Amino acid sequence: MTAAASAGLRVERDQDTGVAVLTLDRPARHNAIDLPMAAELTATWRELRYDDTVRAVVLTGAGDRAFCTGIDRGAEVPQPSSPYSLDDPLLTVGPKANDLWKPVLAAVNGMACGGAFYLLGEAEFVLAAEHATFFDPHTTYGMVSAYETIHMAQRMPFGEVARMALMGTAERMSARRAYEVGLVSELCPGDGLLPAALRAAATVASFPTEAVQGTVRALWSTKAAARAGALPLAPHLITLGNAPPAHQTTLFTTRPHTHDLR
Repeated sequence: MTAAASAGLRVERDQDTGVAVLTLDRPARHNAIDLPMAAELTATWRELRYDDTVRAVVLTGAGDRAFCTGIDRGAEVPQPSSPYSLDDPLLTVGPKANDLWKPVLAAVNGMACGGAFYLLGEAEFVLAAEHATFFDPHTTYGMVSAYETIHMAQRMPFGEVARMALMGTAERMSARRAYEVGLVSELCPGDGLLPAALRAAATVASFPTEAVQGTVRALWSTKAAARAGALPLAPHLITLGNAPPAHQTTLFTTRPHTHDLR
């Protein structure tokens, strides 16, 4: 087992099984993604393309409170003055955006919300701890949920994605409900989540890698047309529909922080 850490990430490679564990490692910030972590995720996925000792990846978060809560609210993302341009640092934080076709299994160990769906949306399948929850806070805080809903619409029934996006922070989807609607493929006790993900990843990694990656490409080809049509609309919808930043901040600090769980 070899390990490396930088910019809020940990990467551990097991050459015996061919599995790498990529851990979002900012538990004090609920594993939210700041700009250095976003850049490091991009670099790590691209590095893994060339590492032939890695044949499958498990993606998880540090601690047991959160898998990832999206972009860190403290991150300052400069934007061009043109209304036709939008810079989104999360666009390249996922494996498929970086042309990695080795299978990625997501192990969701707590809250997964907002920008976390960029990552979950590019995993082959998802395992979750029984206490995990899923929600999309955008509309509550005056923001358009565009990329997130596009990713999740590839993984869940339309009505479930719509409910999660439109209910904002008022409601969270339980791991059990996520399993029922097909977002999650396996539920695990909290301390059994990573071992279950590692077992599944080791099984996949034990098969001929060319056949595995070809199967991953075939699976994703079924989604290519829908994604290609939807994703270019996202920045325009965000530019048109997002509230001004100051109003977003007001909503964030004044909205009640209570929620229902279903």
